[in-house]
Amino acid sequence: MADTQILSNEVDIRKKKIEDLKAMGEIPYKDKFERTCTIAEAREKVGEKVKVAGRIIFKRVMGKFGFIQIRDINAKIQVSVGRNELDEEAYDFYKKMIDIADFVGVEGEVYLTQTGEVTVKAEKITLLAKTLRPLPEKFHGLSDTETKYRQRYLDMVSNEDSRKVFLTRSKLISCVRRYLEDNGFIEVETPILQTSVSGASAKPFFTHHNALDIDCNLRIAKETWLKQCIAAGFDRVFEFGKDFRNEGMDPYHLQEFTQVEWYASYWDFEDNLKFYREMILTVLKECLGTTKIEYQGQEIEFDCQWPRINYIERLREILGFDFLEIKDIDVLKKKVIETGLYSEKDLDECKTVRTLVDFIYKRKIRADIVSPTIIYNYPAELMPLARRNDKDERVIDVFQFVAGGAELVKAYSELVDPIVQRKLLEDQLKEKALGDEETMDIDEDFLLAMEHGMPPISGLGFGIDRFIQFIFDLPNIRDTVLFPLMR
Repeated sequence: MADTQILSNEVDIRKKKIEDLKAMGEIPYKDKFERTCTIAEAREKVGEKVKVAGRIIFKRVMGKFGFIQIRDINAKIQVSVGRNELDEEAYDFYKKMIDIADFVGVEGEVYLTQTGEVTVKAEKITLLAKTLRPLPEKFHGLSDTETKYRQRYLDMVSNEDSRKVFLTRSKLISCVRRYLEDNGFIEVETPILQTSVSGASAKPFFTHHNALDIDCNLRIAKETWLKQCIAAGFDRVFEFGKDFRNEGMDPYHLQEFTQVEWYASYWDFEDNLKFYREMILTVLKECLGTTKIEYQGQEIEFDCQWPRINYIERLREILGFDFLEIKDIDVLKKKVIETGLYSEKDLDECKTVRTLVDFIYKRKIRADIVSPTIIYNYPAELMPLARRNDKDERVIDVFQFVAGGAELVKAYSELVDPIVQRKLLEDQLKEKALGDEETMDIDEDFLLAMEHGMPPISGLGFGIDRFIQFIFDLPNIRDTVLFPLMR
């Protein structure tokens, strides 16, 4: 209650200052300010005169002299303010009417203090925007997680780590886009509103299109549309964008997340693996200046030989029997329970062979992987859009890049046989009838495109949010999103 009262008083004081400013003929919210450089650029201009602008994050007045600090998203700089440079009226205005959190423009020469601090000697200070509310107490940042997510702007102002995360995120997206374009990929845009649930195994969000009077779903992946681009003659395509999956909330999943998908004609999944490895090493060097990261107290090097784990062989070892031979969910559940790994209650939500196998994999294989690792040789039931292996149709040509117990990348050789694809999508409908809500629909438009012919293709999906979470060792994936959805 005391803190609320203090804040209320502070707001009232600042409102009064705005009234006083208007009475003085001063405009509290200017329309513009002509900068000559950014704050970061000003720090490199010692001995030169500059015009810079930013938010005040610190203010100290000592009689006829004092300092402020102003910052923008990239940098901060100290400003010295004194009576030797400002006349009495201007200095009095600065002391009484300008507060921490206000936006100001500063004109003056850049110099070094005796302690070596880069500083602008203010010859003129212009109030650009008056704020009603102060910054977080003592500028120590936001400690309440919900407030941090709801008021990300304050988190960014006060938290250096948050600024680093989001600036790196932006740079990483730019680097990936540039790398793809430099290697012959063309960026396209595909629909978010769709009439078929396709592209991945996930529970969708639904909505209604009033003008067309049809039910739609938000896309769960871009895959089927990007493959149609390949059918149209694009050799290599990619798309950055949001996907939507109506899943439960935990520290590693977002229901609205950012993913880049790319597809290349005439590649198989091994080509995609090689390309991804070269790309991610390049991106890490450019964004972080290193290929090493700190994760949960240990150093992880990306620029090394990534170990490989054979999914099917490892799961056979864990279960003690060949699970690929079992097609009945009840039989498979019984055998898994007999191993003592899980109880009947543990497996209650597994409605199909696909969901049961995936359940065990995520807990017994993926969860224990920390360093970058390639998982390959997946059971065919898991991915109905992936190409079946020529030697064993129960196996698909796929890899997942796993680190920190989470999937960071998934890629496979794409299925382009329309007859096989239709059958697999029909099988998905059977699984939906058994209660699996994460199955795909039969997408007739996609099948029609496939019937008109597609070349060999390999595609890859790369989740940006989860990768940022991993390289910065963040406790919650919402720490990677500027404005996560809140209740």
